[in-house]
Amino acid sequence: MTVHNVFLAIAVMAVVTYLIRVLPLVLIRREIKSPFIRSFLYYVPYVTLSVMTFPAILGATNVIWSALAALAVAVVLSLMRCKLPVVAVAACATVFLVELLPFV
Repeated sequence: MTVHNVFLAIAVMAVVTYLIRVLPLVLIRREIKSPFIRSFLYYVPYVTLSVMTFPAILGATNVIWSALAALAVAVVLSLMRCKLPVVAVAACATVFLVELLPFV
């Protein structure tokens, strides 16, 4: 890839990123009153975070079973409303313990 192609790629990415952030501000001037759209926009950050995090969880360990066990522990502790450091430490400990098992 030449230097010109790199700069062109960076410029295109910058423009696309800028447009994605600016267009809603320019095009939508009134308050959104539709309950469906408001609900959809409310959950967008949570879905985006989940979509980025889930593959990273499954690919972070050498063994898929330890990743799945840690995910299960994290989900259960989260549903029990444990704090984030507790969930993170428990998930890490789960990976460590599952990978210590001789049959994994």
